[in-house]
Amino acid sequence: MSLKNKKPNNQLKNWAVFSGIGIQMGVIIFLGNLLGKWIDKKFNITFSEELITLIAVFLAMYTIVYRVNKINK
Repeated sequence: MSLKNKKPNNQLKNWAVFSGIGIQMGVIIFLGNLLGKWIDKKFNITFSEELITLIAVFLAMYTIVYRVNKINK
């Protein structure tokens, strides 16, 4: 009987964790984009917004892979 009670809680916990991962990914990419825009304006260059946003995307993907692997253990 305790297994039945644990399974829905575990599924709810996983759903909450995955929702948080999506939000975290969006925040990382958004902040990377803002940082790139700021660097473009500060140093009067044109390539840092795209470069830093791309780095933020890879960082967000790495974070997702790391957290999913941690959940699966």
